[in-house]
Amino acid sequence: MGEHDWLAERFEAERSHLRAVAYRMLGSLVEADDAVQETWLRLSRADTSNIQNLGAWLTTVIGRVCFDMLRARQSRREELLEELGPELGTRPEDTIDPEEEALMADSVGLALLVVLDSLNPAERLAFVLHDLFDASFEEIAPIVGRSPTAARQLASRARRRVRGVGALPDADLAPQRHVVDAFLAASRAGDFEALLTLLDPAVVLRADQAAVAAGSHEEIRGAAAVAKQFLGRAQNARPALVNGAVGAVVVLRGRLFLTLAITVKDGKIVEISAVADPERLRQLTLAILPDGD
Repeated sequence: MGEHDWLAERFEAERSHLRAVAYRMLGSLVEADDAVQETWLRLSRADTSNIQNLGAWLTTVIGRVCFDMLRARQSRREELLEELGPELGTRPEDTIDPEEEALMADSVGLALLVVLDSLNPAERLAFVLHDLFDASFEEIAPIVGRSPTAARQLASRARRRVRGVGALPDADLAPQRHVVDAFLAASRAGDFEALLTLLDPAVVLRADQAAVAAGSHEEIRGAAAVAKQFLGRAQNARPALVNGAVGAVVVLRGRLFLTLAITVKDGKIVEISAVADPERLRQLTLAILPDGD
C-alpha cells in the first residue's frame, strides 16, 4: 500500500469525527463537509513524517479551517439574507406521524446551535473543541492565536452563555400544540397579559445571527421582556412541527423566512429559538400543522 493510500485510509477512519467537530463548529452540514474536504487537502499536501498522533493533528487542522470559515462568514451575513430562504416543503396531513416525528426531535441540538451562533469565532472554537471534544487548551491556543490561559477564559465565557440550554420539552404533542396555538393567538392580538400566562418566568428567547440581522435580539430573558417582543407579531406565523416538537414557521410570499423552535415544559414556554439562516432552515425537519379549531 502506497503512502497516499495509507493516508486516505487513515483519514476515512477519522472522517465521522472530523465531520462532527465541523458541524458543531459551523452549524451547517454543507460547510462541515467543505471543511472536511479542505482538511483532507491539507493532509495530502503535508509532510506527515513528524506527525505522531494523526487524529489530534487532524482535529487541530479542521479547527483552524472552521475558525477561518467562521470569521469569513461574518462578512457574508448580509449576502445570505438577500434571499428570504428556501421554499417550504410541506407534507400532506395524512403523511405526518407526530409520534415518529417526536422520536426524531433534536430541539436541544437546535437550541445549542442558536446559542453557539451568538459566540464569537474564538469563543465557539474554544468551547467546542474543549468541552465537546476534550481538546486541551495547549492545543487550542495556537489556533486562536492566544495563550492557553486566554483560551481557557474563552471557553469559560462561552460556557456561561451555553449553560442552561436544552430544557427537555413535554413529550405529549397535544399540550404543546395547545400552548403554541394560544401563544400565537395572543401575539397576533397584542394581548400582553395572555402572553405572560403562557411564558415561564425564566423563559429565554434566542435568535441566530441571521435573525439578529433581520431585526431580532440575540438573547432576551424573562417573561415580560419576551412578551413585549411578540406583541402584535406572529401575523404570518403558523403552527408546525419543528424537528418533531410543536413550534411555528413564518412564511412570506410563499417562502420560509423564520422558524420558532418552542420548548414547552409543564404547560409553560421555557425556550424559544428563532432560526432564519437559509442553510440551517433547509436542514430542519418541518411540517405545517392544520389550523386549530
